[in-house]
Amino acid sequence: MTAIQLPVRNAMTIDVEDYFQVSAFAPHIARDSWAERECRVEANVDRILAILDDGAVVATFFTLGWIAERYPRLVRRIVDAGHELASHGYGHLRASDQSHAAFLQDISSSKAILEDIGGQAVCGYRAPSFSIGPANLWALDALQQAGYRYSSSIYPIRHDHYGMPDAPRFAFYPNGDQGLLEVPITTVRVMNRNLPAGGGGYFRLMPYAMSRWMMRTVNRQDGQPAIFYFHPWELDPGQPRPRGLEWKTRFRHYVNLERMDGRIRALTRDFAWDRMDRLFLGAA
Repeated sequence: MTAIQLPVRNAMTIDVEDYFQVSAFAPHIARDSWAERECRVEANVDRILAILDDGAVVATFFTLGWIAERYPRLVRRIVDAGHELASHGYGHLRASDQSHAAFLQDISSSKAILEDIGGQAVCGYRAPSFSIGPANLWALDALQQAGYRYSSSIYPIRHDHYGMPDAPRFAFYPNGDQGLLEVPITTVRVMNRNLPAGGGGYFRLMPYAMSRWMMRTVNRQDGQPAIFYFHPWELDPGQPRPRGLEWKTRFRHYVNLERMDGRIRALTRDFAWDRMDRLFLGAA
């Protein structure tokens, strides 16, 4: 009898932050003005929850402690829907811009806030802007010290703001089997180069068929789950637009926002999905 081969399950992940917290907007939006700005993250996350529910998909929500403190009911809606709650740090500070002590405080406080509000253990972390790389690998030790079990903070590509192209493409233990598990964002290997295949601005820029092909290649040829990510603000073409943005920032942030709803719905139909903790830690 021929065994039935089940589809590879992939990880659907959402970085929960509002539009004004994007790293590229930092020179234009003062951090001390965040609390005064229009909140759009609640409505956008509710929209995502509805899309995932329609597709019978469970996901991992890497959530800022700053967001959780202000919108605790949003955090509980995520948990009540069966999704994994994970940390994106407290206030969207890049790991590479913090000292060891400040980073440890940041990741510890965000973990405590999320666990208190969500009522479940938080074992995963993703650094804002994938800001763990060759110069601050000590951050992985700090994450383990703070009680995290996995990170999804290294992107093995070349990018002008982040990236560690020589890192392994799939889940690995940077400091041995007893250390923290690192689960990189998905890339596909083409002509000896890693191409981004796991979401973000690339997903909005490329035709959907190209992204689908890349993720299917990882599933079928590499036999590995794809790690896909996006942000709530990427489904919000009506968001306020700060003045003074350079053309590259404007293009990266706003390209094809109006197409994201349909593309995320297509992903829920075209692939099998699960939470990060279930895929990589065997956790319920």
